[in-house]
Amino acid sequence: MTIAITAANGQLGRLVIQHLSTRVTNSDILALVRSPEKATDLGVAVKAADYSSDATTLQLALTGVDTLLLISGNELGQRVAQHRNVIDAAKLAGVRHLVYTSLLHADRSSLNLAPEHVETEQLIKASGLSYTILRNGWYAENYTGNLAPAIAHGALVGSAADGKLSLAPRADYAEAAAIVLANPAAHAERSYELAGDSAPTMAGIAQEISAQTGKTIPYHSLPEQEFAAILLQAGLPEVWANGIAGWDVEAAKGVLFDDSKQLSALLGRPTTPLSDYVRAALAAVGVV
Repeated sequence: MTIAITAANGQLGRLVIQHLSTRVTNSDILALVRSPEKATDLGVAVKAADYSSDATTLQLALTGVDTLLLISGNELGQRVAQHRNVIDAAKLAGVRHLVYTSLLHADRSSLNLAPEHVETEQLIKASGLSYTILRNGWYAENYTGNLAPAIAHGALVGSAADGKLSLAPRADYAEAAAIVLANPAAHAERSYELAGDSAPTMAGIAQEISAQTGKTIPYHSLPEQEFAAILLQAGLPEVWANGIAGWDVEAAKGVLFDDSKQLSALLGRPTTPLSDYVRAALAAVGVV
């Protein structure tokens, strides 16, 4: 059995391989990456594969693969075409089962990310391949990935108001993917809504940061354009600054909330709590 992971050199891909290697032998894992020379430390076989390549080219990389994890691309506006290339290549190569990382409540989400995910899901279901859809919620790291500026300036900023955020760290989603990849037949033709067990607001996250650092770190919810301007000033490209600010506005309306606890059910344990992922985030910037 060969299990391939696309975008394997990315943050999620690396974590999936880490968790998958505890469930299958490394010789059963294939990492698909754009630049193989950057993935020599993964400890598994590596092949070059680019979402932008045509299906015939990608077919060569997927030959011999039984189960494929398609981690959604990050080039907004181009993802449907890129994902179609991978899906078509998987069919040509004889892949038996395809797992896709989609978006929480993609079919009813107001996030502008959702349509590309919905269209990709439709392509997968129409492909004839056995499949599992992992509708991942927001990674906790989207808000805690770099807390240094918040510590330095004494505040968290955003536009999420008091929206409930069912966050889980990236590693929890990666572990769930590994569980599915190791036994795809048990999850065939299923779609999972994956999110954290608890749903803090940004003010709640700020309170936890304050408690762990001993500093008062409030949360300031700003108008969308003001938050986007701050992100631009911090060096983010305009498309991402506007995107992040807009997603926060939608988060304020509850689009990142889910109380189904399907992620913890899949993991067989509670999702990582707020205190733990904040502690890890603070440690990453040398604060605690």
